[in-house]
Amino acid sequence: MTRALRLITHNWPLKLAAIALATLLYGGLVLSQTTDSFPGSVQINPVNQPSNVILLDSLGSVSRIRYVAPPDLGLRIDSGSFSATVDLGNVTPTGAPVTLDVTVKGVDGRVQVLDFEPKRIIVKIDRVGTKTVPVKVALGPIPSGLDVGDPVVDTENATVSGPQSIVDKVTEAQAPVTIEASGIDIDQFVSLVAIDDTGTELGVDSRIEIAPARVRVQLQVFTDRRSKAVPVTPNVIGTPAAGFAVASIEVDPPVVSVQGDANDLASLDRADTLPVSISGASSEVVQDVGFDLPTGVQALEPTTVHVTVRLRPVIGTRTFEAGLVIVGARSDLEYSLSTDRILVTIGGSIAELDRLSGTNIVLDVDVAGLGIGTHSVKATANLTTGLTLVAASPNPIEVTVSSPAPSPAPS
Repeated sequence: MTRALRLITHNWPLKLAAIALATLLYGGLVLSQTTDSFPGSVQINPVNQPSNVILLDSLGSVSRIRYVAPPDLGLRIDSGSFSATVDLGNVTPTGAPVTLDVTVKGVDGRVQVLDFEPKRIIVKIDRVGTKTVPVKVALGPIPSGLDVGDPVVDTENATVSGPQSIVDKVTEAQAPVTIEASGIDIDQFVSLVAIDDTGTELGVDSRIEIAPARVRVQLQVFTDRRSKAVPVTPNVIGTPAAGFAVASIEVDPPVVSVQGDANDLASLDRADTLPVSISGASSEVVQDVGFDLPTGVQALEPTTVHVTVRLRPVIGTRTFEAGLVIVGARSDLEYSLSTDRILVTIGGSIAELDRLSGTNIVLDVDVAGLGIGTHSVKATANLTTGLTLVAASPNPIEVTVSSPAPSPAPS
């Protein structure tokens, strides 16, 4: 301790003179620069903001900025000459207010900020959250003398995103629709708005975004509402795979109730379904589809039907040239056939016959148990399942069985 005091008091007159000189030099530096006040404001911006964090309020701006700058700076001082920031890097996103320090600097390093207001601000930040909510149509007042059907939207659900504390309160995405007194049916794209658990619409200030932002709404408006039951006609399009044809078409239920104005229903005698494609199909096709009804007509119950299209293979015959092969031969006998090729007619589905084309077809001639002499043997075919041998010509085949010629005696 004594040694430290000696170091401080040693040559103290010289040290005091050094401090006085430094003070004079600093004062001279300050006096050599221009001290001024900026009358405008500078927007506060966030820095180090995580990607999953969102600001709930505007950060505001700073004003009453006092600064010093060299007289020969040669710059026009405006709001772009300063930067005002708050650091969000270490803030926990809870949605609750927190107090943060504001930092103001000159963009040009020769401009030094001395003072500004405010030095601290209250900030609310939250995590970014998402949620899936149902899309509902909100109908405006219905003019006198009109009636409406059930609204139809092209999207059942929407995704809302924004501050987690606000997203948690969203219950639905609403599509507001206005009904005109003219009674014209509605078919339009409507912008969605978020509705919270109190039924209040959340505006732009809530920072809530909705995807999709718009949905298509269809609504029938009636002046003389009627309903009737009509048979359902399935609309089957396309061609099945080669070798297949439509065996039957079933629709369940076969009758549907529709509604519309009396003049729209007067000429309606059936309810066509939306297209059911069987293009390239080789097996049963089953689909649930809606209806393709005239404008002004709407299905009541059911709104979809179950369509089943059953296919069958197309049966045909085709003639091929086939070879013959001997089976069951004895090693001590010789066999000869009256021909080595015959024409065969094979029946089955067109698809199976198409697969058979271009292959080598061989029929068996079974000679097991035949003795020496000439015999008539029927050629048989070993075909894949679904194919049958309809005819063969010539068939049966003449088979000559003989003993092999004796070997010549050695000379």
